[in-house]
Amino acid sequence: MSVNSQRSASSRPFPRLGLIPQIVIGILLGLLVAQLAPALAQSFEILGQVFISALKAIAPILVFVLVMAAIASHERGQPTQIRGVLALYLIGTLVAALVAVSASFLFPTTLIIDAPQADGTPPSGIAEILRNLLLNAVDNPVAALTNANFIGILAWAVGLGLLLRRASDTTRRGLADISDAVSGLVRWVIRLAPLGIFGLVANTFATTGMSALADYAHLLGLIVGCMAFVALVTNPLIVFLYTRRNPYPLVFTCLRGSAITAFFTRSSAANIPVNMELCKRLDLHADTYSVSIPLGATINMSGAAVTITVMTLAAAHTLGLSVDFSTALLLCIVSALAACGVSGVAGGSLLLIPMAASLFGISADVAMQVVAIGFVISVLQDSTETALNSSTDVLFTAAACRSPKARAAQETASPADETARTASEAN
Repeated sequence: MSVNSQRSASSRPFPRLGLIPQIVIGILLGLLVAQLAPALAQSFEILGQVFISALKAIAPILVFVLVMAAIASHERGQPTQIRGVLALYLIGTLVAALVAVSASFLFPTTLIIDAPQADGTPPSGIAEILRNLLLNAVDNPVAALTNANFIGILAWAVGLGLLLRRASDTTRRGLADISDAVSGLVRWVIRLAPLGIFGLVANTFATTGMSALADYAHLLGLIVGCMAFVALVTNPLIVFLYTRRNPYPLVFTCLRGSAITAFFTRSSAANIPVNMELCKRLDLHADTYSVSIPLGATINMSGAAVTITVMTLAAAHTLGLSVDFSTALLLCIVSALAACGVSGVAGGSLLLIPMAASLFGISADVAMQVVAIGFVISVLQDSTETALNSSTDVLFTAAACRSPKARAAQETASPADETARTASEAN
């Protein structure tokens, strides 16, 4: 290295610091400012709002362009692992619900049901959730982009991508260039993460603090404990059984690269660009993660299954209702299915509690008071839930792409890819 290069490197130490350490510094500074100057800390809210708004604005465009370009440029015979990812999503959500049921029986929780009524209209049942998912899939494409309806965005992007596979090479190269440009914008936005998270932490702890959580410490501890168990025990076990490899290096990479930003943005949808970038760094198959990540933000909801199950069983215990194993098993299935319909925004899982509570004959008035308690503890509950949901999207996508079946398929496809490349060069 030349003297000038050494001088240049030493004069700019901060850019050499990785994104994750910068985010940690932002968190610590936010906590410090919130403690020392609460009034000043609240003024930094604009930094967090700008960061979240930028992520939410770019996410629909990113998903639409990336999925369409990936499908349009997909070569026949090139393997994808979407089925494996979907299977992992379903298994992971069901296992998370089972963990929540087991923990609720081991550590029963009694609620103080005197909270104010919560706003919002919960769905009437699974049929309504499935109906809404189907209608979202055929939503107007402009409306889907405007309202960040990722089911609709995926449906239209897949359809256009399939038709554009027959387009000219120039058209497909143009789509690839647009995809690269949008991905570049995403990287710019993600670089704002340390400042954005600093503003979110400072404002949250200056405004709310932790005093409001003291009355619900047992409930909050049970929910967060279940989610930590899922993230560190059951999810790694599922990945190990699927890949036959040590899962923890991948687990911790996903927690560092995805869970931290998801914890503070509290939105799976807003974390889609972060997850896309992480998948790219992990060198995963673009045709797989361009579909599985936005789909996971909509249907992969292990954290939501935990929240719905724990709070529903807490309400049943508070009211003195006995719950047998078969009913608890039914609750697992209902929670898993309901979680798949949760919107990828803050607090999305809480409005599904009345539907699950109806299995035990709990009235809507009582259930909505439980929802209100959920909003009280959402400072940590919803943040932890989103961190688990979003990091699991990347974890299961990576597991599917690195499974023995996926590796075998890639090795089988490689000779065909080389033959096709040779023929293309000859033409």
